[in-house]
Amino acid sequence: MKMTGNTILITGGTSGIGLGLALRLHEAGNKVVVAGRRKELLDEITAEHPGIDALVLDVADPDSIARARESVAASHPGLNVLVNNAGIMLPENLLDPAELAVAEDHVTVNLLGTIRMTYAFLPLIAGKDDAVVMNVTSALAYVPYAIAPTYGATKAGLHSFSESLRIQLAGADAGIQVIEMVPPGVRTTLMGQQEAENAMPLDDFLTEALGLLREKPDAKEIVVERAGFLRDAVANGSYGDVLAMINSS
Repeated sequence: MKMTGNTILITGGTSGIGLGLALRLHEAGNKVVVAGRRKELLDEITAEHPGIDALVLDVADPDSIARARESVAASHPGLNVLVNNAGIMLPENLLDPAELAVAEDHVTVNLLGTIRMTYAFLPLIAGKDDAVVMNVTSALAYVPYAIAPTYGATKAGLHSFSESLRIQLAGADAGIQVIEMVPPGVRTTLMGQQEAENAMPLDDFLTEALGLLREKPDAKEIVVERAGFLRDAVANGSYGDVLAMINSS
């Protein structure tokens, strides 16, 4: 992925990693469109950061995705990068039948939302120079955190989807790079981690992740050092120990 001169759509762009990426990529000389459900937050972002555009989008709603596609096709015909970042992370008690709804929401937003966005927007970026689909997954795709079981399952599914997408696009000679960004726990409001001592500061994550992308523009995965021990646990034989460690509390 080239680091400047793109037109980039970022879902879940009103807070956390999504907003952080939007600001950094805007500063680097890209045209950035932040997408999210809450218009008031979008209006604040565009007012505080002239040059960033906004789009009301709920990835859980197929009609909202269809409207967003038509809007972007008209307003930003040069779109060449889609960042699928929107997601939720909530704890679940699997012994409580009422929490099935929480699990279903994770699937709808984290997995199905990204799949629907990819189907909708691939035709817009196909054929563009330096076209990219970036899916933000999680280190918990590789070793689950038992308190958030469906979150980890959706991120594991998204990792698998990203692998298949990359192979299909390469086979079709579509000219679209597929990047999986694999964050560790980061100090954002996701799962109330904004003050968590064991979570990575957001600015540190953004600096390292985008630095890796600059160093390796053809990268398939962006894995910061703090996510590596989870990403590589199966390969290096530490999976059982890492699983026990992150679930010890």
